[in-house]
Amino acid sequence: MHYIVIALGGALGAMSRAYLSAQFTKLLGTGFPFATLAINFLGSFLMGLCAVIILDYLKMTGYWRELVMVGFLGALTTFSTFSMEGLNLLHGGQIAAAFIYFVVSVFGCVFACFVGWYLAKLLV
Repeated sequence: MHYIVIALGGALGAMSRAYLSAQFTKLLGTGFPFATLAINFLGSFLMGLCAVIILDYLKMTGYWRELVMVGFLGALTTFSTFSMEGLNLLHGGQIAAAFIYFVVSVFGCVFACFVGWYLAKLLV
């Protein structure tokens, strides 16, 4: 049953990612992978928030954790797209942009997760 719950969350996360990616791309353009960066920031922030609210405060483990954190947020965020877009920047000769993308993505996502966690700790 837990694989079904993960699959359901994953389907919802993947659809959300596709929609948000299209919206961010319309808004910000395609010259730099802003859409992936924004979605990964959002997903990391939500992961920190959910870690506190779902696991610590509500004590909801098992299916809820699998649905939201493993399925939905796992499919919403993506390391493989981040990797490919960074590689595309490198192959396109945009070395500085690739370096900035790598650094901002990694440190920004960890920071976004911390901010979500910290805000949730303040709220609950």
